[in-house]
This record gives sequence, structure tokens and C-alpha cells, in this order.
Amino acid sequence: MTEAPKTAQQMAEQREISISQFFEKNRHLLGYDNKIKALLTIVKEGVDNALDATEEARILPEIYVKVEELEKEKYKIIIKDNGPGILKKHIPNVFGKLLYGSKFHRLKQGRGQQGIGISGCVLYSQLTTGEPTIIHSSIGDGKTLKYTLKIDVKSNEPKILSEETTEDGDNKWHGVQITFIAEGLYREHKQSVLEFLKQVAIANPYAAIIFDSPNGRMEFKRSASTLPIEAKEIQPHLDGVEVGILSRMLHETKARTCASFFATEFSRIGKLTADSICKLAAVDPKISPRKITQEDVVKLSKATKEVKLTRPPTDCLSPLGNELIESGLKKELSPEWISALSRPPSVYRGWPFQIEVGIAYGGSITEPAVMRFANKVPLLYQQGDCAITKAAMAVDWKRYGVPGDKLPEGPVAIFIHMASVWVPFTSESKEAVSSYDEILREIKLALQDCARRLSLYLSSMRKAELIAEKKQTFEKYAHETAVAIEELTGVPAKKTKETIMKLVELKWGEIIAEEQAEDNSNGVNGSQKEEVDENGGEEE
Repeated sequence: MTEAPKTAQQMAEQREISISQFFEKNRHLLGYDNKIKALLTIVKEGVDNALDATEEARILPEIYVKVEELEKEKYKIIIKDNGPGILKKHIPNVFGKLLYGSKFHRLKQGRGQQGIGISGCVLYSQLTTGEPTIIHSSIGDGKTLKYTLKIDVKSNEPKILSEETTEDGDNKWHGVQITFIAEGLYREHKQSVLEFLKQVAIANPYAAIIFDSPNGRMEFKRSASTLPIEAKEIQPHLDGVEVGILSRMLHETKARTCASFFATEFSRIGKLTADSICKLAAVDPKISPRKITQEDVVKLSKATKEVKLTRPPTDCLSPLGNELIESGLKKELSPEWISALSRPPSVYRGWPFQIEVGIAYGGSITEPAVMRFANKVPLLYQQGDCAITKAAMAVDWKRYGVPGDKLPEGPVAIFIHMASVWVPFTSESKEAVSSYDEILREIKLALQDCARRLSLYLSSMRKAELIAEKKQTFEKYAHETAVAIEELTGVPAKKTKETIMKLVELKWGEIIAEEQAEDNSNGVNGSQKEEVDENGGEEE
């Protein structure tokens, strides 16, 4: 008997879900794939927020992290900072509401972007253990606020379980302390909490970090007392605005005319450029933006592609700079040679970005490593999907005297940092950068420039080894030669040997001096701060 088909009325049961309900079922999208990574993600989000808050307040960061095993696969995680603290009215929403934050709508470099990270940790904690999150916050006024809360998943609203205020007395601490109790698994390997904090210390050498792990205390001391330059907020660039966004902005703007809309809502658009866009689209520059039809929006969007646009300002970026990169690598890796290089800022889809690289060689480095960073945050997972890895693999390392088929082999550590107002991550877990052609090209050029310096250093090392080997050969046969001369001429062998050794020292001193002069003229010194122009580097 054939089953009767269902009617539309029978299939009509549909309902809206909140963003919290969505991520409750899809927590892997936020980085909670497994218990090891879940523990790392909680620490990562807390440390990222702490660094962002302290840097924006222009305070040298002091961060405390504790991971304590309460029972099998159940941990207490505490993250404390010395930042400016959070105002009382914002605390519940910051921690108890997904997609709530101050960074999504601002175009300036920052670690967080989506307003999901720290509230995602609260959601994961209550999902896996049923425990609430405890937040202590003080703005330095002698009072500490304490909130115990969860997230109401159905409404995506904070559920405050308790709230209290305590007096600090003379101890006017300012900052935030967060306590989570969540499922996890602590391991120390290349994708662990410890490795993450070590790389954080490399990319943020001005931060002092104390880590109390289940295996004991580790301290990452500050090696620099200067913060990177402060990033400034900018308006969106017209090159990255698509039709749908342009349509929404036109109907939300306070500008009275179409021309003034372009001049006031976008960066580096003057009156002449705004008038040119309207003219190319056959749209009256004086018309009200709210009266513009969808057909005209499409024409305006096409016109923006035909007008020559000035590049967006780059003061929205906060690069580390060569000195901080070298300071971080030197502090944590103790290499025998080091070099850092920052490319000039570039643009993808209208978003400014800047690539910085560093290469460290020898010393305590015993195996190769490629360290990926986005806005000073280490990326430990999804290495194969990341544009940074792909660009590093596109470099012919053998050409620079470094063995390896796709990535360098031997005692080489490579530091690659992308600074941008909007890093194009491949997913919400923020572990890999998308492979835009502009990004791949900039990373490759930066690596090639830095690899040339390493090549010169390795070449000088090989020359020094060859010179030393030849010198040892002469020293080895000096005695036999002196004895033979004594037999032929009667001159004492001891005197002849002394003469030979003086000649060897004199000759090799001249050779070493010549080699050093040549190396210095070629820029072998890893710490050199040469400027690289916008077209610097070369394609292979």
C-alpha cells in the first residue's frame, strides 16, 4: 500500500533558534573539537581579551593563568589581568550573551572580532559541567564586583545567579578575573596551553605571564617595556563594500545627499571622487540616499570599481616592529642568529593588512618550527589550511642554503605575523587565514627577503668552517715540515715551527678580516633595520 504524501500543513512546524542554541549544537565551530583543544580555547580567549584590554588602556600586561585538575577530565581555569576592568552595566552581556562586544563594528586592529569568544567559553563550561562562570572586575575605584552567571540558551541572554560588591580597602586592584569549570584534558605538546603561552610571550614580549599548570609554575618574563603603537579606528574602504552592504549603508546614513554619503561614510573619499562615482552611475549627486533605488545601488557599486581609489590609511594597524619580534624570539628561543622584517602595509578587499616575519637559527633551537600569528595571537591548529603555511611552502628554501623540500629543516624557527583590521579566518574558531592572493604574495616576499639574510649568514658560517679546517691542516703538518727543514738546512725545528705558525696566524687573520668586511657590506647582521620599499623583494 502506497504511503500518502505529507501536506504543507503537516510539514509546517518551523521555529526560530537563538545564536546560543546554534553554537550549543555546533560548538566545534568555536574551537571545542576535543577536550585538549577545548582547554586551550578557554585559555586563548581569556588571554586574548586580557591583552586587548591592557594594550588599549596603554598598560603593560601582567597576566595570571591557572589550570587546576579537579577530577578526571574536569578543570578549573582562572585568567586574571591588570587591565582597566569592565563597567558594571556591561559585565552580564559581555560574558552572558553571544555576539555582544565592542570590536565587531570597529575597523581597527584587535585580537577579538566577533563578540563570541569569551561568552562561548561560558557556554561550553555550563554545557559540559553545568557549572556557572565567576567574574571579578574592578575599575580601580576600591570596589570589586563579583558576578556568578550562566547563559539562557533559548533567549541568548545572561542568567545572573548572584551579584555582590566588596570593598578592596587600600588594595585598589583594577582588571578582570574569570573562573571557569569545564571539561578538558591537559597535555604538554605542540598544540597545548603551554605552547600557546610560550608563543604569546614571543609575539608579546612586553607582557609578563605567570602560568600555574598541573605540572608546576612557569613564568614568561617581560623583555620589553614599550607597547606597540596604538591602532586607530578608521571608516570602511569603498573597495571592500559589496552591493548588499552598500544598499544597507545608503538607507541607514545620516548624510543628506548621495555625494556626501560617499565622502563621510568611507575612508579617503573626497568630494571630487564622490561626484565622479555618481556621474559614472548616472545618479544625481544631490539626491537623498534613502530615495536611491536598488537598480541605482547596483550602478553605484559598479562605478566604484571604475574610479581610482586612494589606499586606506594604515594607522589602524599596530604592527610589532622588528625590535619587538627580535626581542620575543631572543627571549624564548635563545638563537645564535636572528633577523626580523616588516613589509609595507598592503590591502585585500579594501582591508589594510601588514606582514611581519622573523627567522631565528641555531642556539637552543633543535628542530624546525613555523609559528603563525594573526594580530599577535598564535595559531596552533589547521596549519595545512592556512595561507601562512601555504606561502611558506611556496618559498624555495634550498635556494637560500636551507635544506627541506617544502618547509625548512634543521634548527630554524620561522615567525610569521599578519596584522589587519579584519583577518579573514577560515572559520569562527580563528585558527587559519584564508588564502587571498594579496596575502600569499606579501608573506612570500617577506620570507624571501628574510631568507636572503639567513643565506648570507649560513654562507659566512660555511666559509669560516672551511677556513678553520684549512688552518688546522697547516697546523697539523707544521711540525713535520719544521723537522724536514732542520734535516736539510740545520735550522732548529722549534724555531722553524714558530715561524710557520706566525705566518699561518697572520694569513688567516687577514682572510677572516676580509670575510667579515664582505659580510657586513652584504648585511649579514640579523639585527639590521633596513627599510624595504613598497616594491621590495622579488618573485622567484
